[in-house]
Amino acid sequence: MSPTGAPPVPVLKNSGPGLVTLDPVHTALLRGLDGLLSGLAVRLAAPEVTGPPLLAADGLAKLDYFRNFPHLGLSAGRFAPDAYDGLAAGQAPGDRALEPTGHLLPSATCYGLLLSLEGADVGEEGLRLSAAGRCFRNETHYDGLRRLWGFHMREVLYLGTKQGAVEHLERGAEFVGEAAGLLGLDLTRATADDPFYDKGGSRAKLMALDPVKHEFSAPDGTAIASVNRHRNFFGERLGITAGSHGTAYSACVAFGTERWVHAMILAHGTAEKALDHLRDVRP
Repeated sequence: MSPTGAPPVPVLKNSGPGLVTLDPVHTALLRGLDGLLSGLAVRLAAPEVTGPPLLAADGLAKLDYFRNFPHLGLSAGRFAPDAYDGLAAGQAPGDRALEPTGHLLPSATCYGLLLSLEGADVGEEGLRLSAAGRCFRNETHYDGLRRLWGFHMREVLYLGTKQGAVEHLERGAEFVGEAAGLLGLDLTRATADDPFYDKGGSRAKLMALDPVKHEFSAPDGTAIASVNRHRNFFGERLGITAGSHGTAYSACVAFGTERWVHAMILAHGTAEKALDHLRDVRP
């Protein structure tokens, strides 16, 4: 029997670079970690929602996504109707051009939630939401669970006042530290240098004066969590308000779940030992 209590599973092969199939032990570790990390949403009373599987390119353009991340986007394409007969006859799909749909696969969970709130008033007390989704990024290279083509990301998003956004990130950072201690992870916190919304030549100067993103990294440098202060950028671009406070400020705490799996294996030696530790601290 395997550590999960199920019959042994044959070795599962990966489909290619950045495309990983998780066996039962790694899957149990992934789901258990997500369950633990969702404790931040419970602590902050952030209800669970499910974001859309695709994002409109026009919507992302409003958020300067293509100005800042032109290399990350993965477009959703479809076969043109004139290809159907050939495909049905067994012709290779790789020889058929795809036509654009005007949509992209999400590269972060929060984008779908933010776009869904366009024109909304989140009220005087603000709004918190939690969501976990599969995200996709066109990277220059892929590396085990550290850098994947598709991965799971859990985020806890806040929209409301400027002070509320600051407090959201303070509580999020505190939670990351507590979770790391519980799991036996040694994380370092550092300012990140890739803000996703400040455009132009002032980006580096602005980050030095007023950092908006901090990452928590494992000893090998893998960033497994981040706290992100968006200021009122999304509120302005999407017309989101916070009652009498005017344009909403926003912030999010993000967890790359496969990267937490990687960090656990790095800390405990094997996936089996990591899973045992997780079960000891979270029965």
